[in-house]
Amino acid sequence: MQERRTETRLLCADLIQLIWKDHNGREHQRVANLEDISLSGVCLCSETRVPEGTTVRIHYGDGELIGVVRYCLRREIGHFIGVEFIEGCRWSSKHYRPQHLLDPRELVQRAIERHQGEGSVLIH
Repeated sequence: MQERRTETRLLCADLIQLIWKDHNGREHQRVANLEDISLSGVCLCSETRVPEGTTVRIHYGDGELIGVVRYCLRREIGHFIGVEFIEGCRWSSKHYRPQHLLDPRELVQRAIERHQGEGSVLIH
């Protein structure tokens, strides 16, 4: 799958409420796990498939993000749902900070520093 987000994806874990309407207009609500987040989108893991092109609302605490499903892939542990936020809707850690949030770039930097401290040479 081709990477579409230009912003850094932050790894995270938190439970959110995913809400959408099916083609009959019936509303569905499911708890989903937030897998990663960026300014313009999220990846969620859910037991339920949500069709591509579906507009979804993502409720967290007392806030909401709105987006469109860009992919929904079945994997061993559930459906991975890629959501692109609609225009004018962007995530900010000032409004919502997932329970577990990790910037992978920090892990790389820590590993580099650890290896340099041990006298190891890293080849890029």
